Amino acid sequence: MKIQFNTDNHIDGNDALEARVNAMLEQHLGRFFPRLSRLEVFLSDSNSTKGGPDDKRCALEARLQNDEPIGAKHDDQNVEKAIRGACDKLKTLLDSRIEKQRGY
Repeated sequence: MKIQFNTDNHIDGNDALEARVNAMLEQHLGRFFPRLSRLEVFLSDSNSTKGGPDDKRCALEARLQNDEPIGAKHDDQNVEKAIRGACDKLKTLLDSRIEKQRGY
């Protein structure tokens, strides 16, 4: 499974941030990794240097093997909370999709 990490011009996509993001993904979505072929992470800051609530966005796109991609996004006040929110939403979508594949 491949994790592709992307940031916009306002977020410094350094190795430390990528390592933190990968650890959070492993923690929240690790049980799905054997079923995924790729997971894409998009981090962005909607209003650049200005602060404010819900200005950080995490969008996740998971590609289940032999299936269409599934996406989830979450806006929050910092990157970590945005990632957690997007992971929670994606986890719910993946559970639902996998249950449908199993016929439940």
